[in-house]
Amino acid sequence: MRVLALGGIRSGKSQWAEADIARSAGPDGSVRYVATGAVSAEPEWAERVAAHRLRRPAYWSTIESADVPTQLRDEPGAPTLVDDVGGWLVAAMDRRGAWTDGRITGDVDELVAAVDAFHGPLALVSPEVGLTVVPATRSGRRFADELGSLNQRLAAVCDRVVLVVAGQPLTVKESL
Repeated sequence: MRVLALGGIRSGKSQWAEADIARSAGPDGSVRYVATGAVSAEPEWAERVAAHRLRRPAYWSTIESADVPTQLRDEPGAPTLVDDVGGWLVAAMDRRGAWTDGRITGDVDELVAAVDAFHGPLALVSPEVGLTVVPATRSGRRFADELGSLNQRLAAVCDRVVLVVAGQPLTVKESL
């Protein structure tokens, strides 16, 4: 089952997705955790990353990579959590100069195809547009537009979509 967990900042979407994928893990409980956020020396960001690491069982494998499509294609049946799609989008926009005029259509197509082809338990975590801070800048609006479109495309290929609000999951889509 492919699950897209959406929510605002500090909504509990990552914690919900971690618990959900843990229930879907194999007999050994192992999960591949693909962390897309760039490593930063900023203390507040480092605290967020540390909190995420502390919540995960030590036997989960962590891969720090913005190349999510390759990670999904490499092990398309392994229980996998991607946290988060927004981090992946930032890296893709950086690579393609898409904050101004560059295009990420090919990157998005590749990600959506990799998610669609994935046949094991998969949880994707993504910020929901309008529930996150978006600066009143051209690049901020571009990010929101791209994220909204990406979330819609991912939701179309996922079996389940959940909106997490105050730590509580609200099922938006359920395919049986």
